[in-house]
Formats: sequence, C-alpha cells, structure tokens
Amino acid sequence: MVKEDNMNFYDVVKSRRTIRDFSDKKVDKETVERILSAGLTAPTNDHLRSWEFVVLTDREIIEKIITPIKKTTSEEQSVDSMLNSWGLSDTCQIDMYKEALPKQYRMLIQSECLVLPFFKMDTPLLKPENLSSLNEFASIWCCIENIILAVTAEKLGYAMRIPFEKETETIFEILQHPKEYFMPCFIAIGHPLNNAKLLEQKTQNIKEKIHLNKW
Repeated sequence: MVKEDNMNFYDVVKSRRTIRDFSDKKVDKETVERILSAGLTAPTNDHLRSWEFVVLTDREIIEKIITPIKKTTSEEQSVDSMLNSWGLSDTCQIDMYKEALPKQYRMLIQSECLVLPFFKMDTPLLKPENLSSLNEFASIWCCIENIILAVTAEKLGYAMRIPFEKETETIFEILQHPKEYFMPCFIAIGHPLNNAKLLEQKTQNIKEKIHLNKW
C-alpha cells in the first residue's frame, strides 16, 4: 500500500535528485518491497518482466561486492586531470563530475540498502545483432526509472553506478547468479544526510526541445 503522505507524480519528478551522502538510518523491508514493486510495473518488451533483484543490507557482503570500485578509485588519476582529458567545457557538468567521481565507492558503502537489479538477456549485451536485440536492456532501464521515482516518493535518497567489467566479475563470483542474467547498475538507497550536497542541475527550456511536425 502506498503511503498517503507521498508526493503527487509531478512533485516526485521535480524532486528527483541523486544523493551521494547517506545517514546510518535503516531502510525498512516493507519500504524496499514497495519501491521494487513499483519497478515491476514498468513496461517490458516481452511482457514477462524477467527481472530479479538482489537486495544487500549486510555491510560485510556490500564491502566484498564493491571492493573493485575502491581499488579503481584509489588508483585513478586525479579528478581534475580526468576531466581535462575528457575535454569538458560546461560548468554544470564539470561540477557534477567533481562531486560524483570521488564518491563512487563511499556512496555505495554508506547506503543501508544496495539493490542489484538483474535482467535476462537472450543475446550478448555487447554484441547486439540489431536494435531489437537491446530490447531487454532498454526495458530494465524503464524498471530502474520507476524504482528511483519510487525512492523519491518515499522521501529517501538514491545513487546509481554502472559497473565496469571487473566489478561484474566480482559480483558473479560472490552471488553465482545465472549466467544469462546481467546487472546494469548498482542502486544505493538510504536516508540522505541533513547536509547532503545538492548541486545545481542543468535546466532546459522544453519549448526549445519540441520540434512540431518537423525538426
């Protein structure tokens, strides 16, 4: 059952923000189930919703799962040199990366609930035969969008990270999930710190984005 004090849909959409600073307050099981149930209502290409969720709350297991991230971020070149090598020029984009990159490990280990969504893939994800081969991949992101909007409606915070190959290898070693299932991202869920940093987002004028009847 959805809580009566939840925001309306447009308030949720406007309030959705990535949070990378979490408190140690627990997220109760019923809330997590409600959030993931929202994910299961998303559209799916084959109408089967062949999605599974591994929910991690044990700090020791979370630490094992995300250890490769800690190694990568500690060995990586400085944030400034990375951004310079990317050739970025937009101030808003640069500020976002400066905030996000150093917290890739911390935001996951701090959260009291780490969700690993999985989807079943019939063809190799990185070797699609055509766009239709990516239907399963596209569908899981609809599911993930529902999840992060549900997190926002619950007045909680979330952060996402798309794993590198080494990270997915570690996940398989620990979880031993079926090989035909793939995990597109980590989703950290938790209660935001009172002083969690929120940067100004890039805004766009919708009237400049709509092309009526022609580009």
